Amino acid sequence: MRILVTGGAGYIGSHTVRQLLAGGHEVTVFDSLEYGHRRAVPDVNLVVGNLRDIDHVDNLLVVNRIEAVIHFAAYAYVGESVTSPAKYYTNNLIYSLQLLDRCRRNGVQKFVFSSTCATYGVPDAVPIAETAPQRPVNPYGNSKLAFEHALADYAAAYPFGYCALRYFNAAGAAEDGTIGESHDPETHLIPLVFRAATGKIPHVSVFGTDYPTPDGTCVRDYIHVDDLARAHILALDKIGPGSKLQYNVGLGRGYSVREVIAAVEQVTGLKVPVKEEPRRAGDPPALVADAGKIARELGWSAKYDTLTAILETAWRWHKTHPNGFEE
Repeated sequence: MRILVTGGAGYIGSHTVRQLLAGGHEVTVFDSLEYGHRRAVPDVNLVVGNLRDIDHVDNLLVVNRIEAVIHFAAYAYVGESVTSPAKYYTNNLIYSLQLLDRCRRNGVQKFVFSSTCATYGVPDAVPIAETAPQRPVNPYGNSKLAFEHALADYAAAYPFGYCALRYFNAAGAAEDGTIGESHDPETHLIPLVFRAATGKIPHVSVFGTDYPTPDGTCVRDYIHVDDLARAHILALDKIGPGSKLQYNVGLGRGYSVREVIAAVEQVTGLKVPVKEEPRRAGDPPALVADAGKIARELGWSAKYDTLTAILETAWRWHKTHPNGFEE
């Protein structure tokens, strides 16, 4: 297919672009490079631009005869969304709605949306199924859920189908270590633990040690970025006119903060300095996916099905790219 990938030079986007190209698809990457990296994707596929320039996007849809869109472009810092909600609603919702409507006008009938488990908020129970109530607790989650609603309405009214993939915690790097996680600022636990292990930062903070979990620290479900990328491609094949698909993407088991730190120490052979801090507001004790639906309907399963397997790929990236792409 001829596919437009917005935010395709970012972490998850770039891994998905690599798989799409390997599968023979014609890929146009559209990225502002505000958080994406030019080195993460082939130059020949990259178009630098911003979603707010909707005429630029419209031109790409027409000139490149785009048949499907995978939409990653979004702001994704939860804390920032609380202090700057206008930024998040403008980019994640308004600009996304503009993109969606240009897709409608230009006959694009397949749309895969990068959604998030943040749409569930604090769950009533874990593991979390797609049927669980969606009650976001921050503007980031609200902006993503609002766009999910728009997708459902478009699929009901127009010859259009979509899939919303609700990610849990993406982690890891390409098997060959050439692309991986590189954020500024970095807020994700696993790269922060590697930075602490290698002395790039003085310690990793553990926010809360009194949660109702086996060791008192938060539990999260980690999914390898390449497994997540495969889910997008399987979703593209599944979508037809009127499709309204939603899938969780996770391993279906959780690891605590302390377990992540211990596993990094085992993989690297290095000691991780730790500083215990008070809880952060809004952190649920546990977020674990029920990923049975995507396995049943798309035949998806995780290749990297343990935390150790995920961390081994991340370690290859961090060893060879200690400063990420900024070298």
